[in-house]
Amino acid sequence: MKVKKMLACAVTAAMAVSALSAPVMAEEAELLPGGGSNIIYCITPSPSNPYFKTVQDIATAKGEELGYEVKCQSHDDDAAKQLEMFEAAIADGAAAIICDNAGADASIEAVQKAYDAGIPTFLVDREINESGLAVAQLVADNAQGAAAIAEAWVEAMNYEGQYAELLGLESDTNCQVRSDNFHSVIDEYPDLEMVAQQSANWDQTEAYEKTEAILQSNPEITGIICGNDTMACGAVQACIDADREDIKIIGVDGSDEANAYIKSGNMVGTALQQIALITEMAVEQADAYLNGTAPEQEKQLIPCVAVTADNTDNLSGFVYTEEGAADDTAAEEEVTDEAAAEEEAADDAAAEETETEETEAE
Repeated sequence: MKVKKMLACAVTAAMAVSALSAPVMAEEAELLPGGGSNIIYCITPSPSNPYFKTVQDIATAKGEELGYEVKCQSHDDDAAKQLEMFEAAIADGAAAIICDNAGADASIEAVQKAYDAGIPTFLVDREINESGLAVAQLVADNAQGAAAIAEAWVEAMNYEGQYAELLGLESDTNCQVRSDNFHSVIDEYPDLEMVAQQSANWDQTEAYEKTEAILQSNPEITGIICGNDTMACGAVQACIDADREDIKIIGVDGSDEANAYIKSGNMVGTALQQIALITEMAVEQADAYLNGTAPEQEKQLIPCVAVTADNTDNLSGFVYTEEGAADDTAAEEEVTDEAAAEEEAADDAAAEETETEETEAE
């Protein structure tokens, strides 16, 4: 299966990414000094989305482990609000800012202000369309991840049928990257036809409502591709409520809710963005930078992992491990051992019965 091959590549690449983005001493560029305090600001979209809550939780845990005070705030994908938060962080003398930003173009002003104030910014999850302002931009390889899970989806669709697409926030670079790379795979199959494409702005309620409308106007669809798991989960619930559990759905993120739907058979799969790893790397790089060591590269791609029914047990809390697979193997070995023991006991009983019959015959 193609997905298994892509998964293996992604896991291998994940082990290599730390080496590629390892910090090195900066000899030429002068480092930004920070604002003088011991505070790291973590600014993200709303933590009502478990994905962004993970960013805040991991940043807080890792920051405190390294001896910082961590202040978390949410910009709700509002660039103006984000700018106010950056200004507050600057006024507070922030040592560094970790940010999952509010738009590739709209966020440049905020990062520029931090840069001008001597405060280093480390971007996670979303890039900005400007280099040289953020110390690091650590993002999931959305192109690779979207293509990988699209491979699983076209196979589940048996390479044919009508489908709909739910796009994310169109000002977000990830929205177009994911859509483009879904289609880099799907469009290779002429019997797959997209009959509806709408934005649900990364929102679960909006995705539910859009899916309801799409199902009414296009009852013949058999698949839905979604730019993130939040929208995918909204689409799944709409399909369940419409008694259309036959529809094949994919998302991107790797949330626990999506993983539960994969296990129940309501979703084909998701592309895990390793946001817990990405955030931890950002905080570690911020600490290293403040201590005189800069990352080798500003833009760092962390591979995604395609998660389907084949490896769903390996995912929890946006973290992928091989433990689930190991547990499955151990369980299989235990069942095999039990079966062997039962077979041996049956053989012993049969032999004993034969021996008894022979003795009676004598």
